[in-house]
Amino acid sequence: MKKSELFFSAIQVPADFLMIVLAAVSAFLIRDIPQILALKAKLYDFPFESYMKIILIVAPFFILIYAMEGLYDIRATRKFWKDALKVFAATSIGLFIIIVAIFLKREWFSSRFIILAGWALAIFYVVFARLILHYIQKWLLKNKGIGVHRVLLIGRNGKMKRIKDLIKRKPGLGYKIVEAIGTAHLKMIKKIKKQKGIDEIILCEPSIPDDELEKLIDFCAINNIAYKFIPTTLQTSRFETGVLNGDPIIEIKHTPLDGWGKIIKRVFDIVGSLILIILFSPIMIITAILIKLEDRKAPVIYKNERIGSDGEKIIVYKFRYMKWAHCINKDNANLKKALDYEKQLIKKMSVRQGPLYKIKNDPRKTKVGKIIERYSIDELPQFFNVLKGDMSLAGPRPHQKREVEKYREYHRRLLTIKPGISGLAQISGRSDLNFEDEYKMDLYYIENWSLWLDIQICLKTVGVLFKRR
Repeated sequence: MKKSELFFSAIQVPADFLMIVLAAVSAFLIRDIPQILALKAKLYDFPFESYMKIILIVAPFFILIYAMEGLYDIRATRKFWKDALKVFAATSIGLFIIIVAIFLKREWFSSRFIILAGWALAIFYVVFARLILHYIQKWLLKNKGIGVHRVLLIGRNGKMKRIKDLIKRKPGLGYKIVEAIGTAHLKMIKKIKKQKGIDEIILCEPSIPDDELEKLIDFCAINNIAYKFIPTTLQTSRFETGVLNGDPIIEIKHTPLDGWGKIIKRVFDIVGSLILIILFSPIMIITAILIKLEDRKAPVIYKNERIGSDGEKIIVYKFRYMKWAHCINKDNANLKKALDYEKQLIKKMSVRQGPLYKIKNDPRKTKVGKIIERYSIDELPQFFNVLKGDMSLAGPRPHQKREVEKYREYHRRLLTIKPGISGLAQISGRSDLNFEDEYKMDLYYIENWSLWLDIQICLKTVGVLFKRR
């Protein structure tokens, strides 16, 4: 750990303390503003000395909360915006504790304005002070080399080259490459350490023999060198450890969507779909009327056969945006002609490669269909699929059987969970992504699912859903 990192992390504690006290004093000085603006007399008189005694008791608790939120981590390369968000969260927790304390001990003071003003000013002052310290530390890092970590890269593959290029391109990361070598020979590493110094070793080569790796880790521990490695796909998987007949055993967890994860997601889907059905019901009713007025004989809802979890067939509901004669549906008397026509369009007009297709400027759309498809209104009936249990609010998009048949074997990971109305791919690029990029995003979702991730996807979908494709 660099001395500069220790210094800046240590100085943040008294700086935060002073900013909290300054915020409290500022809030006290402006406490009469609401009464002045309302042309009312002061409702109470609280001595400044008594107020400061309370603040000097309260301020250390804020420092403790900041520490628990990780705001004093000793790293030169912390993201400032992440620190700012943590300051907001930690200060809000402190505010809640103060409100509870005042409720229990009313003789402190009862000015809601002072409490709220103090909270807002504390966030502003603390973030501002940290911003100044952040810029000073970054300036010293870039211009004076103070706090730079001397790093040794080990490996021959493309990962090492990418890391090497990144460090050279972004000096603000706080790294300086002293050497890049292909093997973990200890004799060579000792020589580099003696000549140039090493603060960190980043191993980018997964094929290092175990005996060399063990010696390398011991060398790093003895010489107080940080040891890091770029993991393989297997090493980044979620896993659980256990014991079998006295031997340690590791189970790779394919997704958190198991057990309670599956239950929590289903509850979220039921509650969310019910709320969204109620919320969007006026739009759905108007859309259904418009579709019916344009073509009274054809159905409003288009039932599209797709592949769901475990490869099971599901019927996905959509507002019909194509002329009925061109719909791929068993109830369509012209189904064979519709299939042949679609194959021609895919061959001539599809703008996507891989198993999936996308027909640009599809001539089969109705007048109403052009509008509802452009803004994804056609997908609103899928909330009923979610309520029914065939789909989820978030997850990989459901694909047609003929598309799934073109999957490679590893693509079938997409079929291990319920498909979703929206997903990481939809909020990142909608149908503009190629299939492999879409697959990687959906795989990340499967392996790293959390309720918070579902909430984020749903919130971001609101901004994307009604944007023009």
